[in-house]
Amino acid sequence: MGDAFKVVSFIFDGELGHHDAMQMVRQVGLHLVSKLRHNSALYFPYAGPYAGRGPQRKYGKKLDYKNIPSAYLQATSIDEEIETNIDQMALWPKKFAEMLNLVVLVTRDLQTHKTAPVVLFSSDLTLGYAPLIDYYRLRFPLEFNFRDAQQYWGLEDFMSVKETAVYKSAHLAMFMVNVSQALIRPMRAQWPAFSVNDLKAWFRGRKYVLETLQLLPEMPDALFIDQVVSQMAALGRVNPAVNPA
Repeated sequence: MGDAFKVVSFIFDGELGHHDAMQMVRQVGLHLVSKLRHNSALYFPYAGPYAGRGPQRKYGKKLDYKNIPSAYLQATSIDEEIETNIDQMALWPKKFAEMLNLVVLVTRDLQTHKTAPVVLFSSDLTLGYAPLIDYYRLRFPLEFNFRDAQQYWGLEDFMSVKETAVYKSAHLAMFMVNVSQALIRPMRAQWPAFSVNDLKAWFRGRKYVLETLQLLPEMPDALFIDQVVSQMAALGRVNPAVNPA
């Protein structure tokens, strides 16, 4: 991304939150942010005495998700009878070669007392719990962007195989995602559910109107054109506009 941005972290979903993926990311100088299974075996660093022979013990006490020491608690919140505790610690997983920066979000229903942990991690041991959570949350809008690029802007339809052509086609699809979102945002003041399909219908209707009006001996005034465009766009839209009271 040139000098404008410096990529620091790579976000993977839980399916790729494993040792091999982390090594792949670390080899290109990035840190991995991902998620572990809610029952992953994690261990505190061993802090006991040296046995006097053999290598120093690496693994200490296993993490109990239901009884995390209060010293690791970073934040607590309650929303609609659901309590969320956020803990952060550096632990050893046996399936990784390196220690991980763990953020454990434990939600507890105050009525049923049922708990559900979510385990996020990063290979960056200096990353705070708040940015780590924010980074992982970025995965969802990123996936939506790729979904829109595939569904609406040809990311999965182009037939190019050469590097330059693939580069241009992929970037054009992602560029159109940004353009469409910029055009949709002001339209949602009148149409809260305005979508990409509605945007395409609006521009298609406008194109049909302008092409048809060019066949007339004289071009009508701008107000008439806007009214006709509005009605034509309404023919193909998916979500209706909200009429102001």
